[in-house]
Amino acid sequence: MAATIAHIDYRMRYTSVVMNVTDTQSLPARELPGPPKELLSSDVFLLKRLGFAAKDSSHAAFEGTGLSAFHFAVLALLEEDPRETQAMIADALGYDRSHIVRLLDELEERELVVRKRDPEDRRRHVVKMTADGRRTLAKLRAIVQKLEAEFLEPLDAGERAALQALLSRLAAHHDPRCTPRDAAPSA
Repeated sequence: MAATIAHIDYRMRYTSVVMNVTDTQSLPARELPGPPKELLSSDVFLLKRLGFAAKDSSHAAFEGTGLSAFHFAVLALLEEDPRETQAMIADALGYDRSHIVRLLDELEERELVVRKRDPEDRRRHVVKMTADGRRTLAKLRAIVQKLEAEFLEPLDAGERAALQALLSRLAAHHDPRCTPRDAAPSA
């Protein structure tokens, strides 16, 4: 029950930011009040604005699953490296360690992962994805692919590839964990 309350608190903090946003779908672009030109010429401002929009779209896309993009990230990581400790998962994804415990509790309740004591160090838990976890990951991957297709719809394939390359370069510069290693698994 505590995990549910923490989840609601998290969503409430996020919602308080979103409540101030105008419904942009109902007005023509020329009638919308907008930020000043100085902000619209700022790449960081635009990235932040797009980040908010991506987060909103992500919450909506995952809503019916009872899971979130955070759960998806954990499952995707476990598929790439099946022998992970809780601490390694948190560090790899940049999540707070207490947050990862709650996420793993939720995944374990759904029987998508199992945690066992590490035989080499009884203080640690090793996390493994179950067969149900792999099936759920495939479903979540389809949701993410649809989400990305819709979000990036104004861009053609070449522009999407260029955006991916630029974002990867920026992410790796600001967070070494985001340095590309091997190609992502295909869906």
